[in-house]
Amino acid sequence: MAVLVPNPLYVALEDALRVVQPLVHEIEAGVEAPYQAFHSGHVWTGPTAKAFDAQLAHYRTYVRSSGDKILSDLHEALARTPHEVTAEEAKVIMSRYGLL
Repeated sequence: MAVLVPNPLYVALEDALRVVQPLVHEIEAGVEAPYQAFHSGHVWTGPTAKAFDAQLAHYRTYVRSSGDKILSDLHEALARTPHEVTAEEAKVIMSRYGLL
């Protein structure tokens, strides 16, 4: 039976998730704060403000859905990637994905 080693792709995906997740949350917070401030009614009112509000709401939704999709894709990739592989498979994975 072959000796199993940690899958370098799994490790790389975990690292990517660890780096990307706080960035996604930071981006979402960066859009959410102005959105909430705008909706306080103390920033800007009038017809032009309503048009801006619609655009800001669209961008807020886009940012949230994009961030959710990125994190979901990373979680799905982790779920279908084995934690361990043979040493030979690990070498192939490292070569294929340029992992050190």
